[in-house]
Amino acid sequence: MAIARWLPDPRGLWYGPPSPWSAVLRPLSWAYCSVAMGRRLAYGRGWLRAVRLPVPVIVVGNISVGGTGKTPLVLWLAEWLRGRGLRPGILTRGYGGSTRDWPRRVRPDSDPAELGDEPVLLARRGGCPVVAGPDRIADGVVLTRELGCNLLVSDDGLQHYRLRRDLEIAVLDGQRGLGNGRCLPAGPLREPPRRLTQVDLVVATGGGGLVSHLVQGGGRGLVHALDLVPGPLVNLAEPSRTRTLAELRGQRVTAVAGIGNPGRFFDLLRSSGLEVAERVYPDHYPYAAADAADWGEGMVLMTEKDAVKCTGFARASHWYLPVEARPSAAFIASLEQCLEVLIRGQEAAGHPGLPPV
Repeated sequence: MAIARWLPDPRGLWYGPPSPWSAVLRPLSWAYCSVAMGRRLAYGRGWLRAVRLPVPVIVVGNISVGGTGKTPLVLWLAEWLRGRGLRPGILTRGYGGSTRDWPRRVRPDSDPAELGDEPVLLARRGGCPVVAGPDRIADGVVLTRELGCNLLVSDDGLQHYRLRRDLEIAVLDGQRGLGNGRCLPAGPLREPPRRLTQVDLVVATGGGGLVSHLVQGGGRGLVHALDLVPGPLVNLAEPSRTRTLAELRGQRVTAVAGIGNPGRFFDLLRSSGLEVAERVYPDHYPYAAADAADWGEGMVLMTEKDAVKCTGFARASHWYLPVEARPSAAFIASLEQCLEVLIRGQEAAGHPGLPPV
């Protein structure tokens, strides 16, 4: 029998009550943390070479696996930067894409099976160039040299230290926090919790009383609030049709989610008064028409990231729920200060081209 059959559900282990499995996996967790800290140290000391691109780089990421709401924040950030006269570009991993021809410019009508679901979502909503590929340096070269971007936003990539960054924003799940606070596989973390004391800005989605110890140790600032606000439902078959969640209060719906934290989506629907039949799929799941056949004839609601992979076989009963990031005023004020520092740094280095804040 495969050993995986003996292991518990990792999410229950990471976010549930203490388990004997946590102690069993702890040595592997220590090893993972040691490797993660060693890589960061090696790049920081110059033992491994990091590459600086000719324009400032902002990384939006997290230190835990699973969804935290970073993609909505990337979309908000791109719009915010454009509003200040900048020409931002988004670089992203392209996870789940089948192509081997990287890097690739992602367009709103690109195939998510080829380039990944998140890149296509970013291209549809971001209002700026998007390039996907596992080599972030190559992505950035395309965005700057070919597409004329003067500031880059990296969707995820907090642990991709080969790309030098000028500003780091860590996004946390305000309800789940850091789970048991341990690194993989005993916990959900890619890096130790103290990594949060080294980033420039920390935001937490979902409220829920984020525990204060997340940034103990004298970090650079506070944990700022980030609200994820749902918009009107959009019909997949006829995007001009919209409905509000309030119109569906009391109705039973099938809710489909193949994202890092599907529970947040289901909880949002239930808090709006809907009765939810959950359909959970793995993150980045490649939906097919056969999956839709199992959802029945009633109303089906899904996330926007799921929807980009379902438009080819969508029915009139299929709807998606877009979500908009709304950072706190304190976060925006801190971001303004950070951007001003970036602009001054560009001018001091002899690379003007960013407009004044």
